[in-house]
Amino acid sequence: MPFISRRLRAALLATASATLVAATLPSPVPLGIGDPLFPHLGNPGYDVRAYDIGLTYHGDNSKPLDAVTRIDARTTEPLDRINLDFTRGTVRSVEVNGLRADFAVADEDLVIKPLGRLPAGVPLRITVWHTSDPGGDQDSGGWLRTADGLAMANQADAGHRIFPSNDHPSDKAYFTFRVTAPKDLTVVANGLPTGTARHGADTTWTYRTEHPMATELAQVSIGRSAVLRRTGPHGLPVRHVVPGADRKRLEPWLSKTPAQLEWMEQQVGRYPFETYGLLVAATETGFELETQTLSLFERSLFTRTGYPEWYLDSIMVHELAHQWFGDSVSPQSWSDLWLNEGHATWYEARYAEEHAGKSLERRMREAYTRSDGWRAAGGPPAHPDAPAPGQKISLFRPVVYDGSALILYALRQEIGASAFDRLERSWVRKHRDSNATTEDFVRLASRTAGRDLTSFLDGWLYGEKTPPMPGHPDWHSTAPAGQR
Repeated sequence: MPFISRRLRAALLATASATLVAATLPSPVPLGIGDPLFPHLGNPGYDVRAYDIGLTYHGDNSKPLDAVTRIDARTTEPLDRINLDFTRGTVRSVEVNGLRADFAVADEDLVIKPLGRLPAGVPLRITVWHTSDPGGDQDSGGWLRTADGLAMANQADAGHRIFPSNDHPSDKAYFTFRVTAPKDLTVVANGLPTGTARHGADTTWTYRTEHPMATELAQVSIGRSAVLRRTGPHGLPVRHVVPGADRKRLEPWLSKTPAQLEWMEQQVGRYPFETYGLLVAATETGFELETQTLSLFERSLFTRTGYPEWYLDSIMVHELAHQWFGDSVSPQSWSDLWLNEGHATWYEARYAEEHAGKSLERRMREAYTRSDGWRAAGGPPAHPDAPAPGQKISLFRPVVYDGSALILYALRQEIGASAFDRLERSWVRKHRDSNATTEDFVRLASRTAGRDLTSFLDGWLYGEKTPPMPGHPDWHSTAPAGQR
C-alpha cells in the first residue's frame, strides 16, 4: 500500500485546519465490531491490508521488546478517530499518513486522533512506535516465555497484547515481520524468509506471508532453535523449528509431516499455503495452536512418556487440518468457531481410524452420549456461551470439538459420503484466503446435496438438545438429569 498522495495529503491538511476550530471531540472510548462473544474486539471504519511489524529482542524474555508497527489500511467510512486494539505495551509516538498524531489509551484500545477528519475510501498508513511486553500472566495469551526465548499464542484475542492491530479474524491481512535478536539466536515467523542482515552483535530476520492471515494466527519464535527442512507434496517447503538440543529426539515425529500433508490433500485438496511445519517450544501451555504455516506444540507433548503414538499423530493432524479450516478459511465471527474446531477434530478422528483402527463411529457415539451435557454447560455449537471474564480460553470447550465434529458426522449420514466429500472440497476452495460464516456452510451444504438442509442443520447447530442421529435411532444422550 503506497503512502498517501501529496494531493490527498493537502486536502486532508485543509480539512484539519477547519477541524481545529471546531468543538473538541468527546473523550476517547474503546470500540468494537460487536462480535457476540468479544464485543470490544476489532474496530470499525477501516480495512487492514498489511502489517509490517518490527521487533527488537534484547536477549531477556522478561523485558519489553522495542517495536514499530506499520499498518496499511483503507478507510471504509469517515473517521475522526482511529481505534486500534493494543495493550501490554507503552506507546511512544504515532503517525497517520506521515503526520504526527495525538493518541490516548482507553481500556485495551489505542485511540488515535489524526489531523482532521478522514474521508471514506482513502489509503491509511498508521505507524506506531511502542514496546511489546512479554511480562505478565501467560495464561491470558500473547507472548509465551520459553526456556530460551519467546513464542506467540494469540488465540482468541491476544494478538493486541503484542502489537497494535485490528484484532479480529474478520479483518485478515498480509504480514511482514522484521525481528532483530542477538546473533546466537534463531528467529522464525509465519511465511517465508526474505533475508537476514547482521548488525554487530545482532541479526535482523525478515519473513513475509504470501497469503492473508488473521491476527490470532501470527507467530514469531526467538530462541536457540534448530530449523529442520524437508520437502512435502508438490515440492512444498517443510520447516520444523525445535529446541537445538532436541533435534534428534524429535526427528521421529517430525518425519511424519510430509505423509500427513499428503493424507490431508487426499481428503480436501491441495495445501493452501507457501510452507508448513511444527514449532516445538520449551514451554507449558496446556494446548497446541494452529498458527498459520507454523503450528505451535509443547515440547513435553513429544518428550513425556505415556502418550500412545496414534494419539500424538492425531493431534498433529488436528493442527494440520486447521491450516485449511480456520486459517485459510477463517471464521467471520467467533461464534463460527465450530467450523474450525469441528473440522479439525473430524479429520483428527478420521486419521486415527484409518491409521490406528480407532473407530470413528464409536467416538461419535460417545460424543452423542455426552452432547446434551456439553450443550447445557456451554451452549450449542454455533451459538456458544461467552467465556467467563478472565477465562477467555474457556471458549474452547468440548462442544466446539467433538460436539461439533458430531454435526459433520450427522451431515454425512444425511447426505451420504460422496456428497459430503464434495462439500468439504468445495468449502475450502470457495472460501480460500477469506472468511466464512455458519450460514455460508449451510447454503453450500444445501447446494451440494441438491435440497434445502436448513431445517435439518438448525437443531444440530443451535438446539439446546441434540437432534436424533440419522441411521442410529438407538443413540441416546445420558446428560445429567440437572442439565436436561
